Order: sequence, then structure tokens, then C-alpha cells
Amino acid sequence: MSAFRTIDSLDVAGKRVLVRVDFNVPMKDGKVTDTTRIDRTLPTLRELSEKGAKVIVISHLGRPKGQKKPEFTLKPVADALADALHAPVTFAFDCIGPEATGVVNAMKNGGFAMLENLRFYPQEEKNDAEFAKELAKNGDVLVSDAFSCAHRAHASVEALARIIPSVAGRLMQAELEALEGALGKPEHPVAAVVGGAKISTKLDVLGNLVSRVDQLIIGGAMANTFLNAKGVSIGKSLCEHDMADSARQIMSAAEKAGCEIVLPSDAVVAAEFKEGAPATTVPVGEVPEDKMILDVGPTSIEDLSRRLAGYKTLLWNGPLGAFEVKPFDAGTNAVAQEAARLTKDGKLLSVAGGGDTVAALAHAGVGDQFSYVSTAGGAFLEWLEGKTLPGVAVLRS
Repeated sequence: MSAFRTIDSLDVAGKRVLVRVDFNVPMKDGKVTDTTRIDRTLPTLRELSEKGAKVIVISHLGRPKGQKKPEFTLKPVADALADALHAPVTFAFDCIGPEATGVVNAMKNGGFAMLENLRFYPQEEKNDAEFAKELAKNGDVLVSDAFSCAHRAHASVEALARIIPSVAGRLMQAELEALEGALGKPEHPVAAVVGGAKISTKLDVLGNLVSRVDQLIIGGAMANTFLNAKGVSIGKSLCEHDMADSARQIMSAAEKAGCEIVLPSDAVVAAEFKEGAPATTVPVGEVPEDKMILDVGPTSIEDLSRRLAGYKTLLWNGPLGAFEVKPFDAGTNAVAQEAARLTKDGKLLSVAGGGDTVAALAHAGVGDQFSYVSTAGGAFLEWLEGKTLPGVAVLRS
């Protein structure tokens, strides 16, 4: 990854600073129910305000499909932002045109404003240059603080950054620095945990990682597909039988690249997937025909914990088992907690991301104990795939 521009290169005093954030937050009855995404942008917004900028927040919310639908207004989000900042946030009921311009022109240095949902205009998702020019009329500079949108070539993410000077905000900067440290120029040995249900959704991730990491730990139902591809009986476990050739190709590519693929050696099995279902532990290869693999077993947990002690860098995407239901959360919990302990002791750089991963780490009680946990689902996966993200490319020096 090339060097990228940050707020440090700007003199923002008296300038209109458009800050592209991802405030696509959960809502219920017109109220924000989870302010995590808002909270994570506060350092950027406060720093710009303290430096005398006119801080103009822009975002999308939901999928209004290019129409001005009241249920997708950002007004309640602006109210939640004001509460988080302990400062007034003026809201413009449009993101371009006279309404937006009027609000921006009335701002004082250090003040905050938020413009209406960008996706009320179909041009936003089409990366329309003319729409970007309309947005640019209300900004002297763009601060991009939405890594979770960086994989989308949308007008406020990509086209706008080509019209006015653009830099990474503190949240974007932290994300890029963490990802660069984990996969760009990592300290070896490097390992990646890749779990989840389907190999088909992560073929590109696996294909990229085998040439970048020293060990690739496969967990979740995805491991069943690999075991099946090796001729191991997996009973009635969830498995993509039609992906056996793809799994073998990945194993072959890993061998050529000198990457060790780590699969479970034992498994927790049950006849049905429900909380409290009677479960037993069996060696891999001895799964009864009427049972399904739902978690890694204690021998596998011990093996992974031992391996963790030898790593310098760890990437994590996806759970090791069906962590949502007890007792099938034991494997993910134990290994995540050991990774967190090593991170706390300064022995491991740990970077995790993906929706299920965030939930699994939170469930294990270590959601805030990794070096960095990315909440950017699609962007994080595309980065793992080795793709160039449009919203990052425009920030490179």
C-alpha cells in the first residue's frame, strides 16, 4: 500500500471541510439504536473543529434507491451526533442545492453541520461527476473517514476526491495503518484465521492469503468442505460438496507457496443444531453419519493456542464454530481469548474484521482487546482479497 494523505497535511482553519463518514446506523422508531459508527468518528470531527474548520458531515443511510424517502432521513442521526459531540449540529434537508449551501454559508469556524442522505440522489451510487461537482460547491477539502465504503466507487467516495483535495480522517488512517501492518508489510510469522459457512464466498480471500501468510487456519463449516475434499467423512455436516475441486486447488496453491493449511484434528458433533443439544467430541475422520460438526474440539483448541504463541501477526475473519449457540462457541471463545491475551502482552499484532467476526469476538468478551477490529464488512473482505479499493486509491500520495 502506498503512503496516503492525512489530516496532518492540512491547514483547515476557516475552511469548509466535507467529512465523508459511514453513518448507516441501525434505527428503530426514528431513533439510533447503536452509536458505534458515530462514536468512532468523533476524534476526527473534534480535531477538525478544534483547528477551526467548518465541519460538514456527509453520509448515506439505508437503500432509498435514489428517492427522497422520509424513513431514510439523516435528521435523527444528526441529533444523535449532536448528543455524542455535546455540540449543536445544524441539519440541511438536502445534500446539494440552495438548502445545503444556505446551511454551510451560515456556519462559523469550529461549527458542525450534517447534510441529508447522499443516496436520495441516484447519481451518488453511479459515481456521477456532475453530482460530485455539486457536492464540491460546499467544500474546500474532503476528509474521508469511511473505510467501510471505500470499496464502492460512489460520487462522495471517489469522484469528489478527484475534484477537491482529499485526505484520510483519523478513523480511516487507523484502519489503513492496521491493515498495512497486518498484510502489507507484516512481521512474520503471519497467520490468518478464516472461518464461516461457505468457501464459495471467500475463494478470492483464500487465494490471496495463501501467498501472503505462513499459516492459514480454516474454521467453521468452511473447514468441512476442505475435509471433504481430502476424503474425510463429515457425516451430515454443512458442506459445499460442489466446491471440493476449488478446495483442492487452494491446498495445492498453499503447498507451492509454502503456506501451511491448518484444519481441525477433532470436532464437537451433535445430531441437531440447537442450544443445549447433546454433543460429543470425536477425532476428525470419526464423525458419525447422523451427526454434524458444529465446533472444533479441545485438541484443536490446544493446538491453535500453541500455534498462536509462535506468531507475530494474526488476521482473523470468521468464527471457528457455530458460536451463536452454546456449547458450540467454546472453540472460538478460547482461541480468541488467547489471541487477546498475547496481544495485551505485546507479543502479537492482531487485526480482525467482518460482521460475524465482530459479533464472535464480542461474544468471547474480547471485542476491544485485539490490536484493531474493523467493522467494515465488504471493504475488509475486498482488502483481504488483494483488491484495490477506489476510496483508498484516491487518497494515495
